[in-house]
Amino acid sequence: MKSLKPLFLSLVISAFLVGCYDDLDDVIRPASSLEIKNFIWRGMNNIYLYKAEVPELADDAFSSQEDLNDFLKTFSSPEDLFYNGLVAREEDEFSFLVTDYVELEKSLDGIRVSNGMEYGLRRYTETSEDVLGYVRYVLPNTSAEAEGVQRGMLFNTVDGVQLNVENFSRLLEPNTYTIGLAELNGSEIVSTGETITLVKEEYTKNPVFLAKTIPTDQGKVGYLFYTGFTGTFDAVLNETFAMFKAEGISHLVVDLRYNPGGSVETAVDLGSMITGQFNGQVFFTEQWNDQYQNYLQENAPGSLVHNFNNTISNGNTINSLGLNEVYVITTLRTASASELLINGLNPYINVIQVGENTTGKFQASRTLYDSPDFGRRGASLAHRYAIQPLIYKTLNKVGFTDYQDGLTPDIEIAESLQDLGIIGDINEPLLHAALNDILGAPQDFQPSSAMFKKLIGESGMHDKMYQRMYTSQPLPEIFLNPVE
Repeated sequence: MKSLKPLFLSLVISAFLVGCYDDLDDVIRPASSLEIKNFIWRGMNNIYLYKAEVPELADDAFSSQEDLNDFLKTFSSPEDLFYNGLVAREEDEFSFLVTDYVELEKSLDGIRVSNGMEYGLRRYTETSEDVLGYVRYVLPNTSAEAEGVQRGMLFNTVDGVQLNVENFSRLLEPNTYTIGLAELNGSEIVSTGETITLVKEEYTKNPVFLAKTIPTDQGKVGYLFYTGFTGTFDAVLNETFAMFKAEGISHLVVDLRYNPGGSVETAVDLGSMITGQFNGQVFFTEQWNDQYQNYLQENAPGSLVHNFNNTISNGNTINSLGLNEVYVITTLRTASASELLINGLNPYINVIQVGENTTGKFQASRTLYDSPDFGRRGASLAHRYAIQPLIYKTLNKVGFTDYQDGLTPDIEIAESLQDLGIIGDINEPLLHAALNDILGAPQDFQPSSAMFKKLIGESGMHDKMYQRMYTSQPLPEIFLNPVE
């Protein structure tokens, strides 16, 4: 049986040329479910990291277009095809599909609907069905800030209904809701009777939430609370490092405790800002599916390597610190590009990880549109479906990857609801532990209570890019010349 790739490329180019002349909403025929399914299969067949694990994605899986169509019709919808027919369930929990790529693009730029309350959700006890919410931090210029919401506040009801494992997602989804506050009385959770109504609006989140310098007996310590690897804010991140450089810091703490990841390019830039002395050396390499890996190694080996660099995406020179050591604060919610930063730096400098194990996400994804080369330009006007499949694994300089269980901390300490502290304050437990190590002082924290350890949800959990790592680099030339 022959490969269908040349056939598909021809069909899509023809459709694209027709679309160029019919670029008006009132003359575009909406795409059929089958046409959308064909696009999804074509994208996954071409680039999916775990293609070899899905027999239906093999190049010789179908002998003809009709044969493929018969397979696609067995799925009730494009979503059913993607999640139940094409995603490798054992290896992949991060690939996803969207019905409106415009909303996805907003998410990639840090734009989402938010009331400003960044929270976590935990069971009352390990076996309880009831759920308690706690405020991690509050975004500026939002409803939550205006209503006086603060880090450490607890809530256990929404619109008068007790949060539990079955309803918390639904109750916290609306654009407007009212939280009922609670407090800890020993090990008991007690409602206070106070309520706060919050309203969501479209919001652009600056991931550089807090940057400051802390004077110590060992010199100035730079502190960065960084909430997402958002490429559109790379210039802001670079300016922050210009401040650190001007302040003459001798130590740096990068707080990634709630950072779910994002752009791989930003991770490389941040690694280059922390260092600077390794410009041009390998930060990480890519490992694609066998078909692409073999092709790229033979035809474009340089495209598989990401080096430390000295400029950000807008061409500005990176403000590098030249450090040989960095402290990174992590929790179980630290994922993807955050982990890439740690893994990429580890072979070069002393990375002291403070907190908890990270999530364990080492694969990168990319947005594929229904166009001849899967790029945004020329995307079909007949629908807004896009897919975000995993396309490669990341390996550091010495080839380390596949850290499914996360990256292990050097100084293990978990957040406790009994003592969350204030972000950036020297007495906040996790930052305090890092500062103690810098100063050579003995650690004085106590093991956290077993109560509230199991996180079951958090703000941002419904975002499409939640804990995802993505690349925005141009796709390899192989897309224009498909592998036979």
